[in-house]
Amino acid sequence: YNPMEAHYYNVDISWKNDRKGEMSSPELLQSIEIATPPQFTKGIEGIWSPEHLFTAAVSSCLMTTFLAIAENSKLEFENFECKSKGKLEQVEGKFLMTEVILEPVVTIKNESDREKAEKVLQKSEANCLISNSVKSKITMISEIKLA
Repeated sequence: YNPMEAHYYNVDISWKNDRKGEMSSPELLQSIEIATPPQFTKGIEGIWSPEHLFTAAVSSCLMTTFLAIAENSKLEFENFECKSKGKLEQVEGKFLMTEVILEPVVTIKNESDREKAEKVLQKSEANCLISNSVKSKITMISEIKLA
């Protein structure tokens, strides 16, 4: 694997009925049902929407980046969780995901690792490739807890 080489991630979308479809990838085992969110005409509740997936992409990238940087930094932590909120609003007549608010909580074993954990989180946010690929504002409100 060469990180400098371009790589493609394949996603296949197929319409099922109404405002609903299915997302799959030849590279992955499970497929995900997707739909227009209920805020839009004929939207459907309880199903992953593009807006949820957008928010999830930013949030899950923060986690995977954190895991890599934490390992490289030899940060001992007990848990990582992250709540996130994607903000959809209308700007100049167009709907945009204008902001993603990330609320990561890292649980550390030793108080002496608090500063290191905070640094690893900041570095993770700065190096998250999805965050760096979108024009939405990314806001991180982190918390470091002691186990």
